[in-house]
Amino acid sequence: MSLAAPGFFIVAAARVRYTYYSRAPRRMVFMKHPTQLLASESAVLVVDVQEKLMPKILGAEALIRNSVFLLDAARLLDVAIHATEQYPKGLGPTVAPLAQRVPHRPEKVGFSCCAIPELTEAFRANGQTRIVLVGIETHVCVLNTALDLLAANFHVYLAIDALGSRYAIDHEIALRRLERAGAILTTVETCVFEWMGGSRHPAFKQISALVQERMKASG
Repeated sequence: MSLAAPGFFIVAAARVRYTYYSRAPRRMVFMKHPTQLLASESAVLVVDVQEKLMPKILGAEALIRNSVFLLDAARLLDVAIHATEQYPKGLGPTVAPLAQRVPHRPEKVGFSCCAIPELTEAFRANGQTRIVLVGIETHVCVLNTALDLLAANFHVYLAIDALGSRYAIDHEIALRRLERAGAILTTVETCVFEWMGGSRHPAFKQISALVQERMKASG
């Protein structure tokens, strides 16, 4: 008997060579990709989805429906939710379906939500380094917020089916610019399934019901 290599033994007998593999099979370990969303490190930020501006936003109905889906799923998955309002005296309050899900909505006059110190302070205090943005307008408040968050070393995710502007060109160019700046384009359903991680999650059935409900509402 001779040792040919670690874990391999070769036995010669009657001109026949047998090879025996003695290593126990290793368990495969997968590393998370640096851009992958984790519920424990995430927060959703609803940017200025307000009554007086929404009628002018392209795809407003779908934007609200997709935002509601994301917020309901986030609550089931213990993902933090924040919201802001841009000069509500002029632009009105947040639309009712979202306002009832996010009662605390600090006001601002600066276009970036980072002008509200309590937001970024809350993100850092709770280890929320991955911020999912939904809201309006993509090329104004969303863009300024995303750039400031990126500059502050947060990971920014743009749920593009829950973002909007009055004009398609503004929306599209803002997304292109932000992607080049380091933001990650995604969708609300992609975020939810990344947070969940698999069908063994205890909230899987409830999330599946939300998915079916949104499908029916979308026609």
